[in-house]
Amino acid sequence: MSAVKNIALFVGGTAFGSLGFKLLKSREAKKVYVHTTAAALRAKESVMTDVTKARESCGDILAEAKEINEKKAKAAQEESEIIEDEAE
Repeated sequence: MSAVKNIALFVGGTAFGSLGFKLLKSREAKKVYVHTTAAALRAKESVMTDVTKARESCGDILAEAKEINEKKAKAAQEESEIIEDEAE
């Protein structure tokens, strides 16, 4: 009895697999694949645009931070020169 059951399951699985394979190769399925891929590409482009904007913003922040540090270092150096001149 179990051998008949195993054979029936094998035949059913093979038929189901063949039917599934044919469905995956159908024109309708191909249209779904194309539209899904197109949506994924649009999403990728949107994400890359946002990443580029974020990178540019980070670059601006870094440049301003460096400029602030340079100004503070220059002010500290000028202050130390004034103190040295007064000490003499």
